[in-house]
Amino acid sequence: MTSTDPATHSQRGPGSADSRFGSQSGSQSGPAWMVLALACACQFMVILDSSIVNVALPTVRGDLGFTSTGLAWVVNGYLLTFAGFMLLGGRAADLFGPRRILTAGLVVFSAASLAGGLATAPQILVAARVAQGVGAALMAPATLAVITTSFTEPHARARAFGAWSAAGGVGGMAGALAGGAITTGLSWRWVFLINVPIGAVLIGTALTALAGARPGRREPLDLAGAITGTAGLAALVYGVMQTADHGWSSLPVAGPVVAGLLLLGVFVAVQARFAARPMMPLRLFRVRGVAAGNGMLLLFGGITIAMWYFTSLFLQGVLGFSALQAGLGQTPAAVVFLVVARWAAVLLPRTGVRPLVLAGSACFLAGFGWLAQASAGSGYAVGVLGPTLLVALGIGLTFPTLMAAATAGVPEGDAGIVGGLASTAGQVGGSIGLAVLATAAGPASHYDRVFLIAAGLGLAIAAVGVLLPRHRTADPG
Repeated sequence: MTSTDPATHSQRGPGSADSRFGSQSGSQSGPAWMVLALACACQFMVILDSSIVNVALPTVRGDLGFTSTGLAWVVNGYLLTFAGFMLLGGRAADLFGPRRILTAGLVVFSAASLAGGLATAPQILVAARVAQGVGAALMAPATLAVITTSFTEPHARARAFGAWSAAGGVGGMAGALAGGAITTGLSWRWVFLINVPIGAVLIGTALTALAGARPGRREPLDLAGAITGTAGLAALVYGVMQTADHGWSSLPVAGPVVAGLLLLGVFVAVQARFAARPMMPLRLFRVRGVAAGNGMLLLFGGITIAMWYFTSLFLQGVLGFSALQAGLGQTPAAVVFLVVARWAAVLLPRTGVRPLVLAGSACFLAGFGWLAQASAGSGYAVGVLGPTLLVALGIGLTFPTLMAAATAGVPEGDAGIVGGLASTAGQVGGSIGLAVLATAAGPASHYDRVFLIAAGLGLAIAAVGVLLPRHRTADPG
């Protein structure tokens, strides 16, 4: 039986990337460091654009004449297509090759960024953001497929996932600061236009570094699966987004959520019984790492929302910090995450997945339990800094570990769809987590409830993590 633990998934081969990323990687023709830099840069862009526009929204509203409802779609349009199209993007990477799909995603993303930066009407900007989300949905699973197929030696793969995770963390952390600096120093339009030259460089890098990448396979796309899966995810996420303005039992929420769940049920039935070549083969869930890893990533989405979004609200709403002060107040935790994510990547091949997941879950339980006791009288150092450093330690231990677990132990030809599944689990988990936690907080801002629920999510991750095998592997170096 194939091991589901990335620590024992494969052995060092003559074409594998070494632990210093200096040699050629797997089937790629470019040097390993270039392949990894490309994957990390793409992940950075995808995550950055989830948040960079937030600070610019008031200026955008004034310049283009958005209504308050329409303005929300500058953010939601991106997130909706990003979450909805990732499974399709992942399977496309398998069928047409990660080089083609990553390049196509970069082209769509960059062109949409140009359209957004030059937008003269609200409809144009929203359409550009929707297109950006499609480009991001092609890029995100393709980068995971590139890492999975390029770095086959366990230590190199673990370090690659650590670097990829850190790049996403930097993107999330830099969003608010970069958006504020660009909007103030230049114009809100450069929040989008800056992607154009960067995208051009990355397109050239992809064409060069991935010139020898696996070309994909001659196989038709499962059209019924693509339609039902994409529409189901989009409807589910759209319904969850409506909880910001409507109750869970209201038609604007319940209608799309029920429709999304029904469509996803049809999608599973198509994959199980009707598709000759299913978009998402259900046999992949027989691999424990894929099943358990994606389950934990779904729960993990709520952890990240509780950590970064609700601690920011606590700093501003309870302790009276400005938006900039809140961002700076979260910086120490962000730095801890970045450092620990790289450290966890070094440990992963030696410890296996389970010990790191359980250690991270213990940090979540302790850190969020501590945060739940915070109040206006607690102050920053005791009430926020201490517990968020502990939670950030847990995030650094678990995020690259979960991504490695959820994408290990599968055939190379399924790397794209598995990457798309992992990315979708995290994105959908974050959307649902935000809605549930915002409902728990209520109009009275009961942040203690939010943090206690997050502690419960940590326990749930630990419970699922116990299902994973514990393997230890000697350092092959």
